[in-house]
Amino acid sequence: MQHRMLHRGKALYHLQVSHRTKATLTMNSFEKNGDGGAESECDNKFHSDNTPVVALSTGWFNKQKRCLKNITIHANGRSVAARVVDECDSTMGCDSDHDFQPPCPNNIVDASKAVWKALGVPERDWGELDIFWSDA
Repeated sequence: MQHRMLHRGKALYHLQVSHRTKATLTMNSFEKNGDGGAESECDNKFHSDNTPVVALSTGWFNKQKRCLKNITIHANGRSVAARVVDECDSTMGCDSDHDFQPPCPNNIVDASKAVWKALGVPERDWGELDIFWSDA
């Protein structure tokens, strides 16, 4: 859910997370020399793609308030806990810190391959998946 608030005449948007929030799961590498770009924003480290970690779109990342906290991802009849380690930046992109990728849409949970495996998604179907997620 998106709420519009005015602050000093400017529109601000705050994305709220319901009990189960709809999102699009995408694939990302959090390893050094992977397609994720720089170190993760929460801890300035790279993470193994065999560990269930995610990056959240800017609004959900909420100025690092979800850093190093777990979320639960629901899809494909399964659930998996994953740690938030990075932001999928919805405002910046196309530079080396973002592996020259465009800005993220505002509904993305960008996940390591460990998350995809835990959800039981066949590797041939990895890429984008409709999911629900919640704070753990």
